[in-house]
Amino acid sequence: MKLVCSKSNLLKSVNIVLKAIPGKTTMPILECILIDASTNNIKFTANDMELGIETIVDGTILEKGIVAIDAKIFSDIIRKLPDNDVTIETDGNLTTTITCEKAKFSISGQSGEEFSYLPYVERDNHIVVSQFTLKEVIRQTIFSIAANENNKMMTGELFEVKGDMLRVVSLDGHRISIRKIELKEEYSDIKVVVPGKTLIEISKILSGETEDEVSIFFTKNHIVFEFDDTVVVSRLIEGEYFRIDQMLSSDYETKIQVNKKELLDCIDRATLLVKESDKKPIILSITDDNIELKIQSQIGSMDEEIDINKEGKDIMIGFNPRFLIDALRVIDDETVDIYLMNPKAPCFIRDEQQSYIYLILPVNFMA
Repeated sequence: MKLVCSKSNLLKSVNIVLKAIPGKTTMPILECILIDASTNNIKFTANDMELGIETIVDGTILEKGIVAIDAKIFSDIIRKLPDNDVTIETDGNLTTTITCEKAKFSISGQSGEEFSYLPYVERDNHIVVSQFTLKEVIRQTIFSIAANENNKMMTGELFEVKGDMLRVVSLDGHRISIRKIELKEEYSDIKVVVPGKTLIEISKILSGETEDEVSIFFTKNHIVFEFDDTVVVSRLIEGEYFRIDQMLSSDYETKIQVNKKELLDCIDRATLLVKESDKKPIILSITDDNIELKIQSQIGSMDEEIDINKEGKDIMIGFNPRFLIDALRVIDDETVDIYLMNPKAPCFIRDEQQSYIYLILPVNFMA
């Protein structure tokens, strides 16, 4: 095999497929990138058996061939080469020589036959969204998946398609994040749970351009994202997702409208007095035309008032400040509506169209 590519093209493609290289594995072949120049395209592939990524590399094939190379060594070499054309050549013993200007590296390769190729997935059931939309939806929900694996279902996000609506849901036992997106056409009903890890890696690769599209294909066990010259295949999380609709109430005793930036900045300031290990709540005391925010910790105390528009009853309620910050940070509206029932019921931050809904459970505090 012999091929020539610019360093920038190689680096771009390596960075894409590296996201499917496992941190730890007992199978050395999974630590490799497959360089496949056996057809008319140069393809890089990585696969950790849960997430697989394949991307086409711009370059010239001088001799066809295929080889698997250690991903970390290969990426480190490419990264440090001069900004010029790079020649990659493999001999009969799979020794791979990488040359750029006066730099020359030789590393051992492995046979491509041992490599785990991406699984074949039927391309029947699918939707199309813009890369910008998908990237935004992930950003606006991914923070409320569970960090640990104790409940596998909570480490993923629900993707649910009904007609021309896509609903994406995440939860971790303390909060729920929901985003609804109107699609350009109607599709068959779909309900799958996508691993959070897959979505985090996808969002790093997406261009985020509104005119660039992503085709998303669904089967019983896999989800496939196709965009630009890249294909990402991921296993789905098996099982029934939580019945969140029964947790979503439209009843409220108190509704406030508040400037989002003012509220976010105020809570952000309050957290200066809270260490990461502390579980100190921020207490919201809502009266007719303002909201008083108070926090007390071993370091000190803080209170601040913000003007609001209020409907309904006065209320005092406590929250984990981090949960409020996470939700407010991803909302793009200038003002937000917050709905409350009582100090022990969840609060809802949502817009009128309910294109986003953030449910946050309160915490007990000593008044």
